[in-house]
Amino acid sequence: MWSDRIEQTRQMRREHLAGGGGERVRKQHEKGKMTAMERIGYLLDQGSFHPVDSFFETRQDSASLLQGKTYLGDGVITGWGTIDGRRVCVAAEDFTVIGGTLGEIHAQKICNIQDMALEMKIPLILLNDSGGARIEEGILSLSGYGGMFRRHVQASGVIPQIAAILGPCSGGASYSPALCDFVFMVEGLSKMCLTGPAVVESVLGQKATLDELGGTQVHGCKSGVAHMVCADEKACLDRIRALLAYLPSNSSREAAQELISRWSASYGERVSSRGFSEKPFESIVPDNPRRAYDVHEVITNILQNDSFYEIQETFAMNAVTGFGVFDGRVLGIVANQPAYLGGAIDCNAADKIARFIRTCDCFGIPLLTLVDVPAFFPGVQQEQSGIIRHGAKILYAYAEATVPKVTLIMRKAYGGAFIAMNCKMMSADAVYAWPIAEIAVMGADGAVQIISRRQIAQAADPQQEYERQKAQYEEKFSNPFLAAKKGYVDEIILPEETVGRLKETFRLLRTKEAQPYMKKHGNIPL
Repeated sequence: MWSDRIEQTRQMRREHLAGGGGERVRKQHEKGKMTAMERIGYLLDQGSFHPVDSFFETRQDSASLLQGKTYLGDGVITGWGTIDGRRVCVAAEDFTVIGGTLGEIHAQKICNIQDMALEMKIPLILLNDSGGARIEEGILSLSGYGGMFRRHVQASGVIPQIAAILGPCSGGASYSPALCDFVFMVEGLSKMCLTGPAVVESVLGQKATLDELGGTQVHGCKSGVAHMVCADEKACLDRIRALLAYLPSNSSREAAQELISRWSASYGERVSSRGFSEKPFESIVPDNPRRAYDVHEVITNILQNDSFYEIQETFAMNAVTGFGVFDGRVLGIVANQPAYLGGAIDCNAADKIARFIRTCDCFGIPLLTLVDVPAFFPGVQQEQSGIIRHGAKILYAYAEATVPKVTLIMRKAYGGAFIAMNCKMMSADAVYAWPIAEIAVMGADGAVQIISRRQIAQAADPQQEYERQKAQYEEKFSNPFLAAKKGYVDEIILPEETVGRLKETFRLLRTKEAQPYMKKHGNIPL
């Protein structure tokens, strides 16, 4: 009896992990795709994976139209293992089994691993490769999505939730990754859309390809759904492993301390030994406010290593967001990018910044804001697209965040955009400015045209009068001194003092304790 049952157990385990059989696995490989088990094996530390619910079986009864062969595992492999020695929960959909479609048992397995991740307070990673809801199971599959979505919301802000789109992800299935903290996609492989080409053509009479509806170009550059687009599957899984090094296991204070210790012990030396070359900030940031530069150089110069892990790199490139290691600790960085749209904030940049602020606040990661912003992006299109509503998300996110928040005004800080970029009145813990900073309602060119237009028009030499008025405005407002005198800037610091001052400030703020207002929740202007 023992030997028979042991062999039966081993055989059933092999069947579950083998997927849909040799022919379907071969087709999966021909498409340039790994199998579910191969992905898990590559992602996790070698030999650390422990499957769960292996013997769950495809539903076969009168409630399902899918009759015939049953499948152990029902098209998804779930379990837990470790990444760099830290426990994580994983669910990997198996396209070789019924196209990875989601039925009742498939959904139940994912819900179970979601519950485990939340109860254990460890990160959850979803590897999506599915044809969507299993049509044969009807309402059973649709209701399964509902259970998953509710659990995503319950875990939001408590544990990191990461989704990788490693094949098709259509219809309601798209909302599971959309509810996660981070979404990864792979060029040429990932397809993520609510409605496929056939539906678009039948309803709207328009022809569209899957790439046009939900490829990496769409979600990486236009929609902002994807936080990271990678060249291939292995690069994607590598980037997920790397991202986890910047995130705590959960939102507790203890987990944040564990993150700091791990970085110091395992990553601190690694990121600071890659040939970083320090530059004077004056050589990076021009004093002419009309000249562009790449803010990535400023970020690298502050971090003094190349640890910067950028989030949504190809979406809303007028804003830069990401994690870095500063003074041995993880830091969230938000920066305007003068090299793109002059660093002005449009609707997409506002969404990108607000989302990143809230992510950092969820997981206790301090925020550094680097300001060089001329305005909210003007124009009819932006106004009609709701720049007021989108811009308000930044205001809300900064004001709500209780993590340490430090702002450095590098150059331009004009108008409402100055307020939005975590000014003193918006609850920044410390605001510093370089001597070339310009803090005003708007730049001198536009301001003089409005304030002094009558004097200029009536002058014997309008151009000379314009230059005179502009010089007066610049002398009075195009500097940080008035703001410092009024208490809106804590200190004007010299470029060579920047790194040292920021280090000491964040060290001071390590013991900051700020509690949010006691209420059910606020009403962010979504």
